[in-house]
Amino acid sequence: MRRKAIIISLSGYYLSQKEKNLMKEEKPWGIILFKRNIKSFKQTKKLINSVRNIMKDNKYPILIDEEGGQVCRMSKFFDNSAYSQKLFGDIFIKNQKLSLNLYSNYINTICSIFKLLGININTVPVLDMLKEETHKVIGNRSFSNNKKIIKKLGSLCIDIYKKNRISTVIKHIPGHGSATVDSHKKLPKVNINFKYLSKFDFDCFRGMNSQFAMTAHILYSKIDKNNVSTHSETIISKIIRKKIGFRGILISDDISMKALKYDLITNALKSLKAGCNLVLYCSGKYNESKKLLKHIPLIDSFTKKKTSEFYKFLS
Repeated sequence: MRRKAIIISLSGYYLSQKEKNLMKEEKPWGIILFKRNIKSFKQTKKLINSVRNIMKDNKYPILIDEEGGQVCRMSKFFDNSAYSQKLFGDIFIKNQKLSLNLYSNYINTICSIFKLLGININTVPVLDMLKEETHKVIGNRSFSNNKKIIKKLGSLCIDIYKKNRISTVIKHIPGHGSATVDSHKKLPKVNINFKYLSKFDFDCFRGMNSQFAMTAHILYSKIDKNNVSTHSETIISKIIRKKIGFRGILISDDISMKALKYDLITNALKSLKAGCNLVLYCSGKYNESKKLLKHIPLIDSFTKKKTSEFYKFLS
């Protein structure tokens, strides 16, 4: 499988000729859809089909970031904004059985839409722990301030997606809950010791059997004072891989976010060098996608192996 180690995004509702040529020539690992790509059910299905036709691959990875609550990409034909993760976490406190039933039904509904469209990866669940200081960019995207609830609902989410033959991306590993600023705009610095983080933030991700995970663009200054976690070999190898035990494909959060201080290409290459298997580029600008694809290497043997496992899982 010849694929570049990047997931790109598209500029609009339809593939431009330039985008078609770029995908054919450079072969990004996958694409991710945003609101700017989704006008109607029919148009979205057509867009997905045209991507797969260009790639000559009917299992080609098509991702979406459809969390519910404040993160809804399909709202032009399916308004999912009432169903934040926190809603199910709050119900869980009052009635566990009801919460699990409602959440299961909800995920099955979402999956039925994804299957009709052809989406095979959703970037959920958010496993960040909600705290008093947590920035509102996470807010109700988190299940709870209780790690047992996060782990229970997070595991259920992954399991039901798996039953529907759709993959999940746990995020933002190793934990965004202690960040007090929005990583889209600036670098969050978390000055908390390893022991506390390991017991709470990091533990929310332990034992989660997801095929994919997405990094948090956070500087954990007491673990690696020089590198944001996405660029930190220490955090990726010692914490994400060893302590948390994540064995799947690790995807960087969006490399165009302001938390990363370098240019796009440096951000991408540093992420891969530190141990991310794929980088994510979300701005959808053709010239930037082209530039990135020219510089990004092909996926390594680990990512090839895991990708073929993902393809087997889909069948």
